[in-house]
Amino acid sequence: MKLIKIPFNAGALSKKNGQELAPDKITSFLKEVYMNESGKLPVINQETISINNSNVKESLKQIETHISDFDIFTIILGGDHSITYSCFKSFAKHFTNPGIVVFDAHPDVQDDFKVSHEDYLRVLINENHLKPQNIVLVGIRNWSKEEIAFLQKHKIKYYTMKQLSHEDHKIQCDEIMSIARTWDGFYLSIDIDVLDPAFAPGTGYAEPGGMSTRELLYFIQRLKLLKNLKAVDIVEVNPTLDLNDATSKVAAKLVMELA
Repeated sequence: MKLIKIPFNAGALSKKNGQELAPDKITSFLKEVYMNESGKLPVINQETISINNSNVKESLKQIETHISDFDIFTIILGGDHSITYSCFKSFAKHFTNPGIVVFDAHPDVQDDFKVSHEDYLRVLINENHLKPQNIVLVGIRNWSKEEIAFLQKHKIKYYTMKQLSHEDHKIQCDEIMSIARTWDGFYLSIDIDVLDPAFAPGTGYAEPGGMSTRELLYFIQRLKLLKNLKAVDIVEVNPTLDLNDATSKVAAKLVMELA
């Protein structure tokens, strides 16, 4: 397995400081996990992309150029969520029908043609790198009227936290997997703010009423079984806002369960 660290914070708008520390912080806790819950100790080859956080356009292009090979299962550690724009854009070049499942408190379809952590998904759609029908959003619970209208207009599949809390997770996960297995390339994006702040306080936009760590693990452990899952990113961890490194440790746990 390949792990790529991207210490990028320039797409985080007003809350830029801190996310660039996450990749190194998260990987420092990997050694504390003796085995994952499947009883395996994965072999992880790490690399880091050098980033210029003073230049968003240059850095996003640099990320896209660097991540050009998905023959080996790849986990990407951000950084803010704007990195998914470059990572998926590169990913899409390798498949005829790529799709994405995103765990996030927010839809991230705020504005047109402005790549940030609030807009990356909308830009991918507008630039035709991603079909709206090949998107599943999971865990959303704070969105604007404009974002709701965009999701409904493009018939994007989503599961709100209200739905997740009122319905059977097994059925929901079955539905997500049935959609994802129709893609020849499956990309998974995990914004750590999908978790309730009680489990992941170290993030810039903590939203009450989120998933528990155990609930998220249930979904990813099952999604990992799909053979077309080729890449995962974990984003929006901010060690400067964390308590007792809880969020970084959760992210490290996710890496080990996905590896």
